[in-house]
Amino acid sequence: MSAPDAVVMDEAERDEFLGDGGVGVLSFGTDTDEAGPPHSIPVSYGYDEQEAVFYFRLAVGSDSNKPPLEHRAVTFVTYDTVDGDWRSVVASGELEETTDNGIATETLEGLSRVGIPLMDVFGQPTADVQFEFYRLSPTELTGRKESSPEV
Repeated sequence: MSAPDAVVMDEAERDEFLGDGGVGVLSFGTDTDEAGPPHSIPVSYGYDEQEAVFYFRLAVGSDSNKPPLEHRAVTFVTYDTVDGDWRSVVASGELEETTDNGIATETLEGLSRVGIPLMDVFGQPTADVQFEFYRLSPTELTGRKESSPEV
């Protein structure tokens, strides 16, 4: 069942809502046959409106409990209120490492158009945290807005 047009954001509304970056939740699918919840973490993102691509600065290394990242199926969700009404965007696809030869040039151009806020959720100075950049070129990207029913 598809959503009524009144609650679906068009591209311009979606891009305005996403801006050049913000915060949201990134959920990683499981890679085992066992049923279980996805691994979900709060993240900051950059959004390149020109390419409709998300960029993430993700903590990696021995302290990280994230699953392997590259080519991992993910869903990213961001939401907020705008003028008192809820808005949300959901993007799904696979993470790509930004250092891959095939996307390195695109990534440099895209990163110049985004602003990824630095979230301090690590319990240590961020200078001591190892980060890598990943991008999500969504295979599915939807935006919804709260609809005020007529009374």
